[in-house]
Amino acid sequence: MEHKKTRLTGPPPKQGLYDPAFEHDACGVGFIVDIHGRKSHQIVSDALTILLNLDHRGAVGSEHNTGDGAGILTQMPDKFLRRVCAEQGIALPEFGHYGAGVVFTSPEESEAKAARETFEKLAAAQGLSILGWRELPTDNSMLGATALASEPRLLQVFLERPATCAEVLDFERQLYIVRKSAHHAIRASDMDPVWYVPSLSSRTMIYKGMLMPEQVDKYFLDLLAPDYESAIGLVHSRFSTNTFPSWDRSHPYRFIAHN
Repeated sequence: MEHKKTRLTGPPPKQGLYDPAFEHDACGVGFIVDIHGRKSHQIVSDALTILLNLDHRGAVGSEHNTGDGAGILTQMPDKFLRRVCAEQGIALPEFGHYGAGVVFTSPEESEAKAARETFEKLAAAQGLSILGWRELPTDNSMLGATALASEPRLLQVFLERPATCAEVLDFERQLYIVRKSAHHAIRASDMDPVWYVPSLSSRTMIYKGMLMPEQVDKYFLDLLAPDYESAIGLVHSRFSTNTFPSWDRSHPYRFIAHN
């Protein structure tokens, strides 16, 4: 008889001495910026070096290769995205006229397909058209069993800014509405229990996961590309005191990281 694989999507329920209501954080955070606003891969590389130096501020479980979470926020890597999207037949309009997001979705194709279709309908309701989806290239060979057991499928989605959006902030507001409405329609309804959108913006991009600091650029292969450029880098290494780590609890969040 074939046994269905157990999928971990969150902390255990209240039991014994454990109560998820008592979860707390004590993490490490770092930030680097080119004060002249010059984008470069060096800023991304330096931010990841800061993250490595925050290793003592993060935590691991019983497995040495399963971290509590780590990640990086950068400016939108327009040059990089323009190249990789062209390779997949996705035509991006000029910078500022498209939004891009990282999506955690179910490894089960039926759940992931239903979630994508729902997201596209909600985007259309806001007047936003989908330019395309991209499978994020990752390498999970260094992850521990716990991180692997809850690893989502990782995608990027690209949306076109409508002509009716005269200002960038209007576009950001529409992307926010799509992200929030999708979360309630998809994850809160249990259509796709893994669904989570770390970032959806025309200005920033976030790569994060249930990783150790040293695993971030080994797992997310995009971060190694020389044309992945930014003038800022915000990094975070999570120490989930009295909590259970998960992919979506990793930082940074859409605008901030904390310790």
